[in-house]
Formats: sequence, structure tokens, C-alpha cells
Amino acid sequence: MKTILATVLLAAGACASAQTLLTKNFAADPSPHFFAGQYVVYATDDQNNSGKYWDSTSWRVLTSPDLKSWKDHGPILPASIFKWASADAKAWAPEAVEHGGKYYFFAPVGGKQIGVAVSDSPMGPFVDLIGKPLVETPRDANAGDEPIDPAVFIDKDKRIYLYFGTRVPKVVELSSDLKSAVGGIKNVVVDKFPAKTAYGEAPFLHQHKGVYYFSFSTGWPGQIVYATGKSPLGPFEYRGVLIDFLKISTNHQAILEHDGKTLLFYHDNVLPGGGDHRRSILLQEIEYSADGKMRRK
Repeated sequence: MKTILATVLLAAGACASAQTLLTKNFAADPSPHFFAGQYVVYATDDQNNSGKYWDSTSWRVLTSPDLKSWKDHGPILPASIFKWASADAKAWAPEAVEHGGKYYFFAPVGGKQIGVAVSDSPMGPFVDLIGKPLVETPRDANAGDEPIDPAVFIDKDKRIYLYFGTRVPKVVELSSDLKSAVGGIKNVVVDKFPAKTAYGEAPFLHQHKGVYYFSFSTGWPGQIVYATGKSPLGPFEYRGVLIDFLKISTNHQAILEHDGKTLLFYHDNVLPGGGDHRRSILLQEIEYSADGKMRRK
């Protein structure tokens, strides 16, 4: 299906700013980047799941030259690139990073393992980098029950950090070749949570004007909230809500800073036939107040 740019409004009770719908196909868990002169979004392939669970076995890729027109390339990244995974392994929220002239693709496979693949092109083909999971439960101490939702951050000193996990956020430093962990897996500490608020899933880190912003979902359903700190390892201090509760059981955000803009990507239930397992990816700009707080424009 040819992708058409559409503008939608959030449901009543949420921010009513205009947002961009990236594709008319169902997709979720966006991982946005500016790679090789274009915007690239890797996503969970809700279009090809059962509609009853998050059981797709592939990832979709979307591209745009200008954030206005988007092309949906379909499910071009199969979970079978990880030969060690089971044949029916679920392909959940992905991540990618450009490093040393190559493109690295991180993904939870089956809920207990995170794999990493590499390519010379952001569109692939990707091949397994190490031939085994990068993170795995129960092999790795403190990996948690579900090492899912990977997010990679490369700091200004070139150190590379991998964030992941449900219910307890995790972080581990990676080697410069992205093939292994450096040191142990640590818990990410977030202080000053308000009452009845806690970390759920979807950890993400970005930096703005020297401040580290750690954003995440508070659960199922959950708000997208954020905290700030002085180090990529934390601790972080809770700052507020970026996306309030939506009429959907999950949410998963990622933030891209490029060309002077801060771009928020996430998913919601906005297309006909959509729902908890058939989600849609949206894009909206963020702005910062004088004290560093974020809000959607």
C-alpha cells in the first residue's frame, strides 16, 4: 500500500497539537534515526501479527527525506537473521545505531534475549554480529525477567550504553565493537517518583544542552514520562509527563534530535481496525522551557 502522509489529532483529554501519521499500515515501537541523508524508522510489524498478540516475526522499515512524505518498505527485517532464535520468536521493539561507518540493529527476540546485527546500509541486509545473544536471561546476571526494549546511546566521549528492561530499567556499557558488555548490568535509578508512578518499560536516553533525558513508559497502560540527570548512568530525577494515558494498553517512545528539531515518535490507536495489538506510529515536535522541561508543541 502506498504510504500517504496524514495529520491526526489526539483524543480528548490529551494534547491537541497536530501530529504526523507515518504509515497507513499497522506498526509500533518506533526507533527513529537520520541515516545516510534520510530519516529512517525501524518498527515492530503489527500489520502482520495475529491481531490477538504481539506475535509478528519481522520488523518494518519506514523512510522519509523530509518528515513530510514517508515510504513504508514493509517487513524487510525478519527475526530469522538471528539463527539461534526459535523459528516462532517474537520480533518486538527494535533499535539501531550508526557507528564506525556501519549500521547496527538491536532487537529483543522471544522476550528473553537481545540480538545485534550489522549492515553496510541502513536498509540491510543485516547479518548477525556475534552469532549468539548480546544479552540473555538467565545467562547474564541482573538481566531481569524480560530484557526487551533495547535503546542505544553513544555519549560525547564515545562510550556506548545499552538500556533495556521491564519493571526495572537496566543499563550496560558496550564494547567499541558492540560485540560484548563492558562490566556488569546495572539498574537505572530514578528518584522523586510521584505517588502511584513507577517505571514500566521502553527506556530511552537522549541528550539536550548537556542534560541527559531518560524517558520511559510507566506501565500497561502507561504514561510516557521523563527524568533528567548529569550522567548517562544516572541517577535521574523525575521531571514530568510527556504523553498522558492513551486508549491503548502499551506505549513506546523514542526521541530524535536533528537539524535543530527535537522529534518525538510513539504509537497510538488511530487507524480503523486498530487496537492494543494493531498500533500506529505518530510523530510530533517537542520544545524545551527555560528550566529544561519538555512538552509537545
